[in-house]
Amino acid sequence: MKEIERKYLVHLDLFKPENEGTEIRQGYLNTVKERTVRVRIKGDKAFLTIKGKVEGITRPEFEYLIPLEDAQELLNLCEPYLIEKIRYHIQYEGLLWEVDVFKGINEGLVVAEIELESEDQTFEKPDWVGEEVTQDFRYYNSNLTRHPYTLWK
Repeated sequence: MKEIERKYLVHLDLFKPENEGTEIRQGYLNTVKERTVRVRIKGDKAFLTIKGKVEGITRPEFEYLIPLEDAQELLNLCEPYLIEKIRYHIQYEGLLWEVDVFKGINEGLVVAEIELESEDQTFEKPDWVGEEVTQDFRYYNSNLTRHPYTLWK
């Protein structure tokens, strides 16, 4: 499967979530350029995700449901730091936006992502969508575990 995704910063003064969001805790077992291996607990479900190397804004992605107890144990094996965030799903002009409000070591960071069918797909942006950071690897969750937002200078 392929993931085609664009990332944006969020204007907090304009963003008003319409739902409660979902608590997410995740960590990385592997964060090299060629692949990442992520463990995620999202609400009461758990997933193991393998992502390949990014080419443009596309990369291979494989995600598997795993037992919650296994995920809790695997988080103990992950590289520091864990990612903690609340994810909001927002429908806008027929597309789904995911807005992550980070907590913990990445407190203060809010990022919106949209998954697309193709790299050149056009779409409308909500007024709360700010600067695009798709190509800025600092904003990848796998990098935020090694270089947390609160420690940026």
